[in-house]
Amino acid sequence: MTRPKLKIIGELMNNSYARARNAFTARDVKGYQNLARVQADLGAAYLTLNVDGTQQIQVKMAEMLAFLPDVIPAIQEATRTPISFDNPSVEYHKVALKHYDRSKSGPPILNSLAASRTHLEEMVELVEHYDTLAIVMASEHFAEGGSSQCLNPRDAHRAAKHFVELLVTKAGRTNDQIIIDPGLAPVGADTYGLVNIGLDAMRLISTDPDLKGVHMIVGLSNFAWGTPKGIREELEKAYLTLGMEVGLDFALCNPEKSPGPLPPDHPVVGKLRAALEQGRPGPGETSETSGFRQAEAIMAICQEAADAAQA
Repeated sequence: MTRPKLKIIGELMNNSYARARNAFTARDVKGYQNLARVQADLGAAYLTLNVDGTQQIQVKMAEMLAFLPDVIPAIQEATRTPISFDNPSVEYHKVALKHYDRSKSGPPILNSLAASRTHLEEMVELVEHYDTLAIVMASEHFAEGGSSQCLNPRDAHRAAKHFVELLVTKAGRTNDQIIIDPGLAPVGADTYGLVNIGLDAMRLISTDPDLKGVHMIVGLSNFAWGTPKGIREELEKAYLTLGMEVGLDFALCNPEKSPGPLPPDHPVVGKLRAALEQGRPGPGETSETSGFRQAEAIMAICQEAADAAQA
């Protein structure tokens, strides 16, 4: 398989980051312009715009919708890098896409379609009407009475196929206009093998001839959440190495961290690969047993890094 080139979707215009949070609180469009320029200058292929609430700030939908007509043209004035609009609400996307000028920046991204979304049909209609790329969540699938988390790679693969078929037939998309997100759990707390499920799902997707040409993405900052700062970025980069082996070619992340894969023979890549193998159940084992073994292996990597830093 040809190694894909990694495209970065910059995540700094998100209220999880203090600079974005301060800019939103002050309704400071120049603050957003600065964040947009920083990420574009660092090579981001797209810029996420997420003005939703977080643990640090409460934001009402009306506040978001009122701000979008001001901030979107300001961002496009600062850079021609296209925007990825990130919100589960169809109303958010209606307003965002209405005020986005594709003649300046090219097609935007609608993030995201998922089995749990309300007004899903309307979202698909927006993808077609505004000729957008679309991110699809393959970490959940349709189930009786609603939706359910995918707890094995086959379910994630089926969820991806469902949405690709839906977008091709109902929104006129081609496979290369669709970006699949298999989900990415924090590896330090992954006692259910979710990281392996995502990697295995990407392997199934990338080898399915019906899905040839689709892209795959993860929210990279989720991966090493909670691990010590001294090892966090290396773990993220090691994950990129493993993900890109099975077709990953997009990452939602902070461009200021210079994200990119480590060489396949880098020691941290080998350690992470071995730790994830510990998370695969052996004969007669439960996923919980192997999951805790994986967690112990990740803790050992972190402790080794901490010891080396103190030496």
